[in-house]
Amino acid sequence: MRPALLDPLFSPVSSLPGVGPKLADLIARVTGRDEDDCRVVDLLFHAPVSLIDRRYRPGIALAPQGAIVTIEGRVDRHQPPPPGRSNQPYRVILHDETGELALTFFRAKGSWLEKLLPLDEMMMVSGKVDWFNGRASMVHPDFVVKASEADTLPLVEPVYPLTAGLTPKMLRKAIEGSVTRLPVMPEWIDATLAERQSFPDADEAFRLLHDPRDETDMDPQAPARRRLAYDEFLAGQVSLALVRQRVRKVPGQPIRVKGDLAAKILAALPFSPTGSQTTAVAEILKDMAAEDRMLRLLQGDVGAGKTLVALLAMAAAVEAGGQAVLMAPTEILARQHHATISRMAAAAGITVDVLTGRVKGRERDLVTERIASGEAQIVIGTHALFQDAVNYKNLLLAVVDEQHRFGVHQRLRLTAKGVSPHMLVMTATPIPRTLVLAAFGDMDVSKLTEKPAGRKPIQTVTIPLERLGDIVERLRSALAEGKKAYWICPLVEESDQSELMSVEERHSLLARELGADKVGLVHGRMTGPEKDAVMAAFKSGEVRLLVATTVVEVGVDVPDATIMVIEHAENFGLAQLHQLRGRVGRGAEASTCILLYKGPLSETGRARLSILRDSEDGFMIAEEDLKLRGEGELLGTRQSGTPGFRIASLEAHADLLEIARKDATYLLERDPELVSDRGQALRVLLYLHRRDEAIRFLRAG
Repeated sequence: MRPALLDPLFSPVSSLPGVGPKLADLIARVTGRDEDDCRVVDLLFHAPVSLIDRRYRPGIALAPQGAIVTIEGRVDRHQPPPPGRSNQPYRVILHDETGELALTFFRAKGSWLEKLLPLDEMMMVSGKVDWFNGRASMVHPDFVVKASEADTLPLVEPVYPLTAGLTPKMLRKAIEGSVTRLPVMPEWIDATLAERQSFPDADEAFRLLHDPRDETDMDPQAPARRRLAYDEFLAGQVSLALVRQRVRKVPGQPIRVKGDLAAKILAALPFSPTGSQTTAVAEILKDMAAEDRMLRLLQGDVGAGKTLVALLAMAAAVEAGGQAVLMAPTEILARQHHATISRMAAAAGITVDVLTGRVKGRERDLVTERIASGEAQIVIGTHALFQDAVNYKNLLLAVVDEQHRFGVHQRLRLTAKGVSPHMLVMTATPIPRTLVLAAFGDMDVSKLTEKPAGRKPIQTVTIPLERLGDIVERLRSALAEGKKAYWICPLVEESDQSELMSVEERHSLLARELGADKVGLVHGRMTGPEKDAVMAAFKSGEVRLLVATTVVEVGVDVPDATIMVIEHAENFGLAQLHQLRGRVGRGAEASTCILLYKGPLSETGRARLSILRDSEDGFMIAEEDLKLRGEGELLGTRQSGTPGFRIASLEAHADLLEIARKDATYLLERDPELVSDRGQALRVLLYLHRRDEAIRFLRAG
């Protein structure tokens, strides 16, 4: 049960004064929540990003162009627009001892302005000053108050991220409402640490966060921000440690086999595994032979051969008389893994089934029966693998592909099925060590660092969009030679806000140029069978050019595709560009990746493209990406299950992450059930950060 103390913070935002359903929707959007799950607490975590300082009062004549200033002056005259010219502005002129200022209002009612700015009254106005032909003006001042009421003017104002339709005033009022609901929190931080770091109390830290006095309060190193960042890390590390504690508590089934099936698979391969593949398999088998359950992260760069490593681990589970599952994040990927793995597994006589959301009716019943009877030895699929209706006869190993798309929740659902399989988590997104800690706690890590034999390096070039015609011509001749190419676009449809080329428009343009029968289209809004049909046509060579959004980013395998064009490459993250580039260069032919960009590039944009042009080392690229963009974006967009920190930042607060990790470990060794005073306080912290699933674990123990 959530402590009653937090109830005021977990009321819906619509319970705040002045927040109706429409405003509640906007707040949900800006805080990244679902409309029906947006709570008062989400506003507390919505941190300001900058500051407007209204203490600057230079006098009218000395106000710099474009600066936000506060002016005290007397109202001289009103200048309404001429009759019938309502598109002209209404001006109110006021003066101080240095000069004159025109307050300019568009589409405002004269009667309202006469009341707001009475003639001859001393007024305080605050806003941005513009100079035209030697005259100062302020269009729609932010604040207008009588000089006698100057103390009602907020002098320092935090600026928050907004969304279309949400004004700063509306948001500010809602946030002030949420701050008034803050209870006095118990202290979950060790007293000596809090003193050494000069941390304020948790509730005080939230108040300071939303009431900055000057620029130093906005610094990530300000005590209030560091305190909240530490809390966020601690909540994350404690819940990861609880997950591990439970995962480890359930004894594993040691898997000790001779390796006959693996030997058959390897004998049938046309190549030998790389050194790092062999090492990774050895590490995995050693873990699986131990009494404790394995929990290992396999990081392998694009095309480093993770699938083979996973198959050899699964073969060991099958040889021990058990079953193995491989869970992929998308239908396309699951089907592709199925095609690759069943081909390789056939050499050892292993049966491989596939179960995704699209397998329905009688076919689904047959597959679930095969899983329950143990006839299905390896099962590949999506989330459908862990639904309540699916029961395993003897599940010994679960492999999760592209972990960052699955939260800790899914890892738990597996354990909750009463099965405690060994767990191998694979990712092709090379993750820097700090992020591994933040996202996975201290999972054991195996790395694949070599490319399989016979892979040629990919030549990467950057080309401005103005030279689009040249690229189309190059493609024309490449397709005529029988080559295959991808063309990646960032958006599904043209939107007003953005000049990015939509994937549908680009597809019709390229189809016109290169022949409609040769050009296919895949994007996220298509149904599964539609996507599959296009992918199959691309694989078989009916379609030679695949125009797509980033749905092809992970794991789509067409070995004879040798050209990758990425349009508006400056808008993608480094890790994502590296992933996309890895879709080519999978066969024996030399491949090219063309990064099309729209100039002029920002400094980050230029740095990003040149890092990619000069390196194919995914781990180096990931470290650079962390420096350039910060962790929130590192894993593509902020997917669920990634450490999408709201206040903490891995760059600014890396020192605190290490402390939080040690603290969490120490705490749970001393008090595994969180029953001490500090343990009870920690439960409050976990609920505050919506880590309820970790607390359910304490009870499920």
